[in-house]
Amino acid sequence: MAQVHNFNAGPCVLPRKAVESAIEAIRNFDNTGVGILEISHRTPGWERIMAETEQLWRDLLNIPDNYEVLFLGGGASTQFFHVAANLLNKKAAYLQTGVWAKKAIKEAKFYGEVEVVASSEDKTYSYIPKGYTIPTDVDYFHITTNNTIYGTEIKYDMDCPVPLVADMSSDIMSRPVDVTKYALIYGGAQKNVGPAGVTFVIVRKDILGKVERKLQTMVDYRTHIGEEKKNKSMFNTPPVFPIFVMHETLKWVKEEMGGLEGMHKVNLEKAELLYNEIDRNKMFVGTAAKEDRSIMNVCFVMAPGYEDKQDAFMAFAKERGMVGIKGHRSVGGFRASIYNACPVESVKALVACMQEFEKLNAESKKIKQ
Repeated sequence: MAQVHNFNAGPCVLPRKAVESAIEAIRNFDNTGVGILEISHRTPGWERIMAETEQLWRDLLNIPDNYEVLFLGGGASTQFFHVAANLLNKKAAYLQTGVWAKKAIKEAKFYGEVEVVASSEDKTYSYIPKGYTIPTDVDYFHITTNNTIYGTEIKYDMDCPVPLVADMSSDIMSRPVDVTKYALIYGGAQKNVGPAGVTFVIVRKDILGKVERKLQTMVDYRTHIGEEKKNKSMFNTPPVFPIFVMHETLKWVKEEMGGLEGMHKVNLEKAELLYNEIDRNKMFVGTAAKEDRSIMNVCFVMAPGYEDKQDAFMAFAKERGMVGIKGHRSVGGFRASIYNACPVESVKALVACMQEFEKLNAESKKIKQ
């Protein structure tokens, strides 16, 4: 089979080593003779994986002891209302930088007043708002650090006068993060840390238990923290297989990529390669404000005068093994998601594809003239 370059936005490319480990675990987990899909989550082998996975998170992100790390089901969209249920007593503030932030705002409004401090919807979320003021009379301020659909990213850990909550679904583990700047970080695993099916929550313990409402058992983060360490994230059956793949993925980041410092260096290199080509190539143009360009999701369209070549380039790229570069249905164009496990070689292959397409079309224009 010809080589395939996977640029899917999520679920997405995983480290080959993690995939191979997962395949072996399906056959035989921990030398038990039982596959990971069939194992009891109360066996010592699985309890070890849970503990090791949490420790990998703590080691990679330098998570302090006053934070809990949880592995839950339901995806990041479920956290839109979990966050508000646990933290919103009267009023919360949100930064609206894309459709996922907008959906989080919608869910939060079921629990109290929501103030949208700034929005980039006026320009199809093609930039990160700046110059806004974070109100001090709110229970928390919520941001979405990376916007997969539009290719924008908040690439720093901001100072915040109130508890800061971040949806980091699509850029977690792509760079070092100062966790102490945040009260809560959450996200779906299916971008950088595993397959779909498990959600991570990093929460500072002192912010919990302060809302006046009664919480459903499964909504209350304290339920999943539990009283005994061995029961953490296991109030109900955890998503065993996705957590195992997360375990293997984070081992790869730590042991083979040099942790988050090394991972960030590679991610910057990949992003620079692709953005440089977009800016150089006369047939393409980036859609995100340059200062806010994501290093995870690179969005671009055909340049003015070449709009009629969109379908031709899509077919051309597909013939050369490019998978998943079609832009989100709401914005069109192209999107190359270059998450942690996307190799530099795939980015170079896409750049070469764009250059070849430009050359062929330039030559065809000369012939017509």
